[in-house]
Amino acid sequence: MHAVIKTGGKQYKVSVGDTLKVEKLTAKEGETIKIDHVLALVDGENTTIGAPLVKGANVDVSVVAHGKHDKVKIFKMKRRKHYKKSQGHRQNYTELKIEKINAK
Repeated sequence: MHAVIKTGGKQYKVSVGDTLKVEKLTAKEGETIKIDHVLALVDGENTTIGAPLVKGANVDVSVVAHGKHDKVKIFKMKRRKHYKKSQGHRQNYTELKIEKINAK
């Protein structure tokens, strides 16, 4: 069984046992949360597509860890103008483990 969920403005295709890194959530490590934004469900031959969400469907996930991605370097330069600017950014994430996909 697969599901397409939406969290943090992005969509993810998930199945039971998967781990994924999403935009940072406020839940604590070890906590179990439900994600109600299920856009589609695939169960063998049966496919249910929501309009925009599948009614009564949710996904149980547990928070594994919080962390930061690798640094992304930003470098701006204008030639012949003596302008150089260097900057870095590390995005926060929450690592989730998919425990159960509930469909009614």
